[in-house]
Amino acid sequence: MTTIDTAELGEKIVRVLKTIFDPEIPVDIYELGLIYDVFVNEDREVKILMTLTTPNCPVAETLPVEIEEKVKSLDEVSSAEVEITFDPPWTQDLMSEEAKLELGML
Repeated sequence: MTTIDTAELGEKIVRVLKTIFDPEIPVDIYELGLIYDVFVNEDREVKILMTLTTPNCPVAETLPVEIEEKVKSLDEVSSAEVEITFDPPWTQDLMSEEAKLELGML
Protein backbone atom coordinates (compact mmCIF):
# COMPACT_ATOMS: atom_id res chain seq x y z
CA MET A 1 0.00 0.00 0.00
CA THR A 2 1.32 3.40 -0.89
CA THR A 3 1.76 5.75 2.00
CA ILE A 4 0.12 9.06 1.45
CA ASP A 5 1.39 12.47 2.36
CA THR A 6 -1.25 13.41 4.92
CA ALA A 7 0.03 17.00 5.10
CA GLU A 8 -0.28 17.38 1.33
CA LEU A 9 -3.77 15.87 1.38
CA GLY A 10 -4.65 18.20 4.25
CA GLU A 11 -3.67 21.16 2.08
CA LYS A 12 -5.85 19.89 -0.77
CA ILE A 13 -8.76 19.57 1.65
CA VAL A 14 -8.22 23.15 2.83
CA ARG A 15 -8.32 24.30 -0.81
CA VAL A 16 -11.70 22.54 -1.16
CA LEU A 17 -12.95 24.12 2.08
CA LYS A 18 -12.02 27.55 0.70
CA THR A 19 -14.56 27.00 -2.11
CA ILE A 20 -17.45 26.70 0.38
CA PHE A 21 -19.01 29.96 1.50
CA ASP A 22 -21.18 30.94 4.42
CA PRO A 23 -24.53 31.89 2.85
CA GLU A 24 -24.86 35.03 4.96
CA ILE A 25 -21.28 36.30 4.84
CA PRO A 26 -19.36 36.54 1.54
CA VAL A 27 -16.30 34.78 2.97
CA ASP A 28 -15.35 31.11 2.75
CA ILE A 29 -15.80 28.90 5.81
CA TYR A 30 -12.05 28.39 6.24
CA GLU A 31 -11.19 32.11 6.34
CA LEU A 32 -14.19 32.68 8.62
CA GLY A 33 -12.53 30.40 11.17
CA LEU A 34 -15.37 27.86 11.15
CA ILE A 35 -12.95 24.97 10.59
CA TYR A 36 -11.25 24.06 13.86
CA ASP A 37 -9.32 21.02 12.69
CA VAL A 38 -8.81 18.68 9.75
CA PHE A 39 -7.62 15.17 10.59
CA VAL A 40 -6.33 12.83 7.88
CA ASN A 41 -5.16 9.32 8.68
CA GLU A 42 -3.08 6.83 6.69
CA ASP A 43 -6.28 5.19 5.39
CA ARG A 44 -7.20 8.51 3.78
CA GLU A 45 -10.15 8.96 6.13
CA VAL A 46 -10.88 12.59 6.84
CA LYS A 47 -12.53 14.06 9.89
CA ILE A 48 -13.30 17.76 10.03
CA LEU A 49 -14.08 19.48 13.29
CA MET A 50 -15.98 22.69 12.69
CA THR A 51 -18.40 25.13 14.20
CA LEU A 52 -21.12 27.41 12.88
CA THR A 53 -21.48 31.14 13.43
CA THR A 54 -24.55 30.43 15.59
CA PRO A 55 -26.28 27.26 16.83
CA ASN A 56 -29.38 28.38 14.88
CA CYS A 57 -27.39 28.83 11.66
CA PRO A 58 -29.79 28.30 8.72
CA VAL A 59 -27.31 25.91 7.04
CA ALA A 60 -26.69 23.73 10.10
CA GLU A 61 -28.28 20.79 8.28
CA THR A 62 -26.91 21.32 4.78
CA LEU A 63 -23.42 22.77 5.26
CA PRO A 64 -21.83 19.65 6.86
CA VAL A 65 -23.29 17.51 4.05
CA GLU A 66 -21.92 19.89 1.41
CA ILE A 67 -18.49 19.80 3.07
CA GLU A 68 -18.48 15.99 3.28
CA GLU A 69 -19.51 15.65 -0.37
CA LYS A 70 -16.91 18.12 -1.65
CA VAL A 71 -14.10 16.58 0.43
CA LYS A 72 -15.12 13.04 -0.62
CA SER A 73 -14.93 14.17 -4.26
CA LEU A 74 -11.12 14.28 -3.92
CA ASP A 75 -9.72 11.04 -5.36
CA GLU A 76 -7.31 10.59 -2.45
CA VAL A 77 -10.06 10.69 0.19
CA SER A 78 -11.67 7.39 1.17
CA SER A 79 -14.22 8.84 3.58
CA ALA A 80 -15.11 12.17 5.15
CA GLU A 81 -16.97 13.02 8.31
CA VAL A 82 -17.86 16.44 9.67
CA GLU A 83 -18.36 16.96 13.37
CA ILE A 84 -20.00 20.15 14.58
CA THR A 85 -18.96 21.59 17.91
CA PHE A 86 -19.82 24.79 19.74
CA ASP A 87 -16.89 24.46 22.13
CA PRO A 88 -15.28 26.90 21.88
CA PRO A 89 -18.07 29.05 20.44
CA TRP A 90 -17.26 30.93 17.25
CA THR A 91 -16.28 34.56 17.58
CA GLN A 92 -15.09 37.13 15.06
CA ASP A 93 -11.61 36.72 16.56
CA LEU A 94 -11.37 33.37 14.74
CA MET A 95 -11.61 35.07 11.34
CA SER A 96 -8.46 35.44 9.28
CA GLU A 97 -7.06 38.90 8.54
CA GLU A 98 -8.20 38.32 4.95
CA ALA A 99 -11.80 37.73 6.06
CA LYS A 100 -11.78 40.77 8.34
CA LEU A 101 -10.42 42.88 5.49
CA GLU A 102 -13.08 41.50 3.12
CA LEU A 103 -15.81 42.46 5.57
CA GLY A 104 -14.36 45.93 6.23
CA MET A 105 -13.44 45.16 9.83
CA LEU A 106 -9.82 46.29 9.54
